[in-house]
Amino acid sequence: MEAEAKQKHQRLILHNFLSVDQCKELEFIHKTNSTVGYRPNVFSTTLSHLIATNSPHLLIPFVPIRETLKDKVEDFFDCHFDLFVEFTGLISWTRGASIGWHSDDNRPYLKQRDFAAVCYLNSYGRDFKGGLFHFKDGEPTTIEPMAGDVVIYTADSTNIHSVDEITDGERLTLTLWFSRDASHDEDAKLVALLSQSLSHYNVPGPCLPLPASSNMYWFSPDQTSYHQLGFDICWARLHVVGFDVYYYQDMSCDSDCSELLMKPLRLARGNELLDQEFVNILHALQVVQFYFWTASTLQTSKIQIDTGKVVELSQSQRDKINRLKPIFSKDDQLAETVLSCMMRESRHHILDWAKFTSAVSLWRDYALKLHEELIRSLPFWRTHQSIFEVQVNGA
Repeated sequence: MEAEAKQKHQRLILHNFLSVDQCKELEFIHKTNSTVGYRPNVFSTTLSHLIATNSPHLLIPFVPIRETLKDKVEDFFDCHFDLFVEFTGLISWTRGASIGWHSDDNRPYLKQRDFAAVCYLNSYGRDFKGGLFHFKDGEPTTIEPMAGDVVIYTADSTNIHSVDEITDGERLTLTLWFSRDASHDEDAKLVALLSQSLSHYNVPGPCLPLPASSNMYWFSPDQTSYHQLGFDICWARLHVVGFDVYYYQDMSCDSDCSELLMKPLRLARGNELLDQEFVNILHALQVVQFYFWTASTLQTSKIQIDTGKVVELSQSQRDKINRLKPIFSKDDQLAETVLSCMMRESRHHILDWAKFTSAVSLWRDYALKLHEELIRSLPFWRTHQSIFEVQVNGA
């Protein structure tokens, strides 16, 4: 009977499947590219969205993970060379998010999903509270998300599951679904999008992100009063780690959020202003999150910072920041409640400007390296209509 139960509720738990750095890299990608998600208090980053916002190079870190996960699923469920990745996405759940008992194929438009894989990028108790994963039947019944672990299961009614409400922090996952139906192959669709995107990849420049519609970034707790409440999540992710955005060009308080997202800006923190132009808010956000991802490894002994790069914020500049802030946020406290991490040390982190200015150039090097790998890989992906790791000659 026990063997029959295991067979019926087929599921696999892999511990430490992802390394710490892989988890941190995917967290960086999500926190710099996420949009309002498909459920209340949920944010998501899809691969097609990365392509659409001039960041297709950020697909590269997903490639080996997708390949390895697909192999694990095919091995465990004994369906070699039979599966296609149907969807890949980074998903975060914030305070108030939950989902009741369901299977992953519980809608007519989801029937193509055969298997699911959920990779946890941060940990229960340390990074968020709540958010436990429960299976309705079979063992294990409850899973405490831990960074690097993955749970794999069938998407049908034999693995009905739920997720407890998040009560604090942000629960981050990489989620994939697999299908036996080739017409739902995500790879072929992504290769087509990548091929199209290269024709305008140099606007605003290689590896420089281009914001989508502001509606995709606007979080509101109440859909009935959409723009009277809430905040822009790009601005909010900068705000919760202590940064303000300063627009040095003349901007009116009547400007809309879409306009501001696209404008060049500088970053302020406390009473200091960095005299460094960012082409738009996503560019600034990527550099800031890259700094927090890599700060512990950055070496400052040989870094020299131009003393003119960081200046005291004048009162008129502070006034301008405050005049434009209501365009980005109707409720600063709500932004901090939804997006602040449990440890909350980033906002009060003593910023090392030498490390930060180093991170500006290191972010560029990181992005260009991924861009080069994408350009090298794409011809092979086009030929095979599949996304996979392309080995460098001599490797």
